[in-house]
Order: sequence, then C-alpha cells, then structure tokens
Amino acid sequence: MRQSKFAITAGYAALLSISALFIIPFVWLLRSSLMDLSQIFTMPPEWIPKPFHWDNFHRALTILPFGTFFTNTLIIVAGVLVGTVATSSIAAFGFSRIRWKGRDAVFGILMSSMMLPAAVTLIPSFLGWKMLGFYDTYYPLIVPAYFGGGVFNIFLLRQFYFTIPRDFDEAAFVDGATYFQIYLRVILPLSRSVLIVVALFSFLGSWNDFMGPLIYVKSDSLFTLALGLQMFQGTYTAQWDLLMAASAAVVLPCVVVFLIGQRYFLEGITLTGLKG
Repeated sequence: MRQSKFAITAGYAALLSISALFIIPFVWLLRSSLMDLSQIFTMPPEWIPKPFHWDNFHRALTILPFGTFFTNTLIIVAGVLVGTVATSSIAAFGFSRIRWKGRDAVFGILMSSMMLPAAVTLIPSFLGWKMLGFYDTYYPLIVPAYFGGGVFNIFLLRQFYFTIPRDFDEAAFVDGATYFQIYLRVILPLSRSVLIVVALFSFLGSWNDFMGPLIYVKSDSLFTLALGLQMFQGTYTAQWDLLMAASAAVVLPCVVVFLIGQRYFLEGITLTGLKG
C-alpha cells in the first residue's frame, strides 16, 4: 500500500515537472508583455512586473495593422476548418463503413504519404499554384483542405468510426437509408467528440501557420498574424516588451479555444483508441 502511494506521488511529481517545462515559457511571455525593457532582462529575473505596463498591448497592436492581420487569419482559419471537417469525415466514412475493392490498399498508400517530408512537395506545389495564377492569394492555403482534409485527420476519424457498431448501418438500410443518409444522420451525430478534436487541430494548425503564408502571400494587406509578428520583430527588434505583448495577444485565442474544447479533446482522443 505504501509502495502504491509512493508510486502515485512520484508519478504526479514527474508530471508536474514535465508540465513546468511547457508552462514556464508561457508565464515568461506574459510577464515580459507587462514589463518595460529594463525589467525584462534584469538578473536575477523578476517574475512580477512592477508596475504593470498594460499600455504595451495597445502600443504593440497599433504600431502595425494587427486588425487586418487578425481578419485575414480568421478568413483562412474559417475556410480551412470547414473544408477539413467536411472532407476528412466523408473520406473516413468511405474507408471505414463502405466495403469496396482495393479499399485497404488505397488506405495503405494514403497512410504511406505521411512519411513523405513536406519539403519534397514544397517546390512542385508552389510552381503548380503559381501556374494556376493563385500566387499572392489565399487559395493555396484554403483549397487543399477540401481534398481530404489531411491524412492524419482521415486516420483519426476512421479509427473512431470503427468503434460505432455496424448494426446501426444495417438498421438504417432496412429503413431505406442511403450511405449518405447514414453518414449524415447516424455517424456524424455520434462523432461529435472526435470531430471537435479534428476542428481543434485544424484551428491551431491554421492559426499558427507561418510557412504557408510566407510562401504564397506577398502583399502586406494579405498578411496573417504569424507574418505580422515576423514583420514586427524585423522592424522593432529592440522593443522586446512590445513584441512580447503582440505575441501574447496572438497566443491568447489558441489558449481560450483549447480550454473550451479540452473536455471534448480528451474524450475524442480516448475514444479513437478503443478499437483499431
């Protein structure tokens, strides 16, 4: 009994130590965003700003058009979110609930594409979009989400769909339902948790995406928040207090979204591992 309590205590201590590795940088970001330059690099470090410089956020977000960057980012995130959830769920339904010749072989080929480094397809993709006349637009950032929604998302949804009894499909077929009706009225309502997981991954990936906009967007008026931060850093290298304030403002929506969807996130991840 004592050994069991000791093991549990040691486990919690290890988890807290690992959590600190991720929490401390975030705390450092927040405290730096509320300090002036003289306080940020004080040794030994000060963790509580004295005084709190709340005006850092106003100054940081008005020096550059962060309102425009925020709107541009929302446009991309909304487009990618809808495309990813819709097409990945449909593709996963085809790979899990419909029997067709060569299904497993095609899925194996699809999964093998995950081993292909993104750098290999970077130049061909850029040249293809440029030949289509879509350079300096959002099409290269949004349209791919409507062609499957990502291999990992298809895999995640497929694993979850396998946990849903096929008796539901057979009962729906008896009532005269089509495959699309089964997908829409049976599978989707039972897949809310895992769909929220896919939506969270899609939101975080699009919100924090830096490489995509850097490659395909040229005009300053089309810049996203990630590019705005980079431009801010390049222009105001010495003003770390303002840079930290802008970074904290960009990170905050991600934290809020994750906290709201945390319960569904954990539930969806757990359920997808019940059956392979």
